[in-house]
Amino acid sequence: MEQIALRLHPGQDLKREIDRLMEARQIKAACILTCVGSLTRAVLRFANQKNSEILTGHFEIVSLTGVLSDKGSHCHMAVSDEQGTTLGAHLMEGCKIYTTAEIVIGILPDCSFLRTFDPQTGYPELEIVKGE
Repeated sequence: MEQIALRLHPGQDLKREIDRLMEARQIKAACILTCVGSLTRAVLRFANQKNSEILTGHFEIVSLTGVLSDKGSHCHMAVSDEQGTTLGAHLMEGCKIYTTAEIVIGILPDCSFLRTFDPQTGYPELEIVKGE
């Protein structure tokens, strides 16, 4: 498995930068191996909710996990505030880096991840294509 390590800087958008990397390098299948960092704005969509919540303050990224490709990504993130209260949900655009985000991504060279509409769930869901 090939890996990519990157650092995001203050003010950058966490999700947008990950998606931009996938598109720029035409990466067909990847996953988040690890991420640590901090945010001044977290945009999360909690379970079974249509709308996102915008949280402002100072947050530590305590977990980021996800499946990535140039066809779209699906990531979940957990953040903790100054008191250590931790929230986790679906990662949305608009999360702004405070000091840093240090990310390692693993590339799966023998797969392609597509996002295909699933009528059962109503969402574009993961479709795994082997050997592309």
